[in-house]
Parts: sequence; C-alpha cells; structure tokens
Amino acid sequence: MLELGQSQNSGPAAGDLIKDVSEADFMAEVVDASMQVPVIVDFWAPWCGPCKTLGPMLEEAVTKAKGAVKMAKVNVDENQMIAGQLRVQSIPTVYAFWQGQPVDGFQGAVPGSEIQAFVERVVQAAGGDASGGLDDAMAAAEEMLEQGAAVDAAQTFSAILGEEPAHAGAYGGLVRAHIAMDDLDQAEAILNGAPAEISGAPELEAAHAQLELAKQAADAGPIAELRAQVEANPDDHQARYDLAQAIYASGDGETAVNELLELFRRDREWNDGAAKAQLFTIFEALKPDDPVALNGRRKLSSMIFA
Repeated sequence: MLELGQSQNSGPAAGDLIKDVSEADFMAEVVDASMQVPVIVDFWAPWCGPCKTLGPMLEEAVTKAKGAVKMAKVNVDENQMIAGQLRVQSIPTVYAFWQGQPVDGFQGAVPGSEIQAFVERVVQAAGGDASGGLDDAMAAAEEMLEQGAAVDAAQTFSAILGEEPAHAGAYGGLVRAHIAMDDLDQAEAILNGAPAEISGAPELEAAHAQLELAKQAADAGPIAELRAQVEANPDDHQARYDLAQAIYASGDGETAVNELLELFRRDREWNDGAAKAQLFTIFEALKPDDPVALNGRRKLSSMIFA
C-alpha cells in the first residue's frame, strides 16, 4: 500500500494525473486546471489512519479513468490556509473541482465501490467518459475480430475485463472471439462465468445466440443434398429447417432467414414453432441495425399479424 505523499508507479502519465499540491500552486493545479478537466482534491495528513486507506484507492480510481479526471493531494498540516478557506473540518475530506468551483465531495473513508462511483459521477458531470480508453479498446478489438484476428481480439477483450470486470461488451466480445477460434467449450465457459449483474445484458444475449448457432453449425448437413430434398418436396419441413441451418453456417444469413420465413409461412406451428424460435436466435446474434435482422423482423411481423 502506498503512503500518502507517494504516487503509484504507473509510468510518466502518473505524475500528470496525481500531484502533491501546496498553497503556492493550488490555484494553478486545481482551480485553473479544472477549467479543462475535473480535479479531485484529497485533503489528508500523515497521522490520519483512514487517509492511508482512502488515498491509494482514490489514486487507483483516478488512474483507471485514464486522463478523464486528475487528482491533487493536499497535506492539511502543511497547507492549513487552503484547508481553512475550503472549511475542511475533518479528514479525509475529498472535493471535486470543475470549472474552478467545487461540485461534489465527501468526508471520511468510504468503500472502493463508492470511490469508483464518485469518480465516474465527477467525470460524467463534466461531460466526459469515466471508462477512459476502454471505448477505443473495444472498437479496436471489434475491428480485429471482423478482420479475422480472433486471438488478438480475445487478448484485447481480456485486457478490458482486467480494467472493468463487469464490462458486458467485453464479455460478449470474448465469447465471440472464442467462437471464431472454434473453441466452443471455452466460449460457453466464459459465458457461464459472466457476473450475475450482466447476465441479461444484450451483449451477452447476442453472444449466447451466436454460440447456439455455432453449435448447430457443427452438425449442419451438406447444403446441396438438403436443397435437393427441399426442391423434391417443398413440404419437407425438417429438410428446410436443416437447410437453413447449413446455409447460415456457410455465412449466408439472408438466405437462411428467407428459408425459415418460408417454413414459418407454410406451417408456423411445426415442431413447436421451431422456425420462429430459430429466426429470433439469428436476430439476437446479429447487430440490431443489421439489414438482415431488420428486414427479417419486419417480414416475420407481417406474417404474424396478417
């Protein structure tokens, strides 16, 4: 654990994010600096036991925000005038400055979850993003996955989860990366290990749907033979259903959806509504704005309510 007055050794950027501030530079490092980025001020003293717990946790949360907020540490024993002007009556006391004014704060030691929530609240109040560079990292990982670099994507998604363990998008991405690597057992294990609070997130629902489709693809039959069966007997619903699975496994989602829509048109109740259930699985696996999903949902709705 770091003592007050020290910063975590996280590279040159740490000195820019977390600074020891005195009365001489308080105006520049806190008031003026807060015109550009929120500055959290930690009032502490070397003899304060709770300060030694709160300080490092606050530093960690500020560092995690990756520049969206800064931190100034003020030793009240050495800077009593500043403490008096801001009416600091007990320590630890924490104030957040934005646009030159205190905008939030708290007194006493608080749990780490409350510290993280405080930092996020301060950043959001300034119109920023407390996730720091996580959005950029997510975008990069998704691009890797689209380009076929599933291993690199998985590593990036894992790194994001190291920063934010309950990041639903990263969890879903990690599952999809392992699906792309054809490691379905690991994909399922990751999905089952997701934190309970995000288990119903759309990103995980989509990953679950993709996993189910990937499992089906492993058992998909030859497209040519299945198509011949359907052409020979258009009312062979099982053959059409199997054909749709095989086509989707080949990467042609639009044709697969059309086959399932045709099956639904012919017999919507076949096999306990299997065609509609499979369509919903495909729609969940696709992005919400995917034309295949949008058109497929519209056509299905028109059939249901016709």
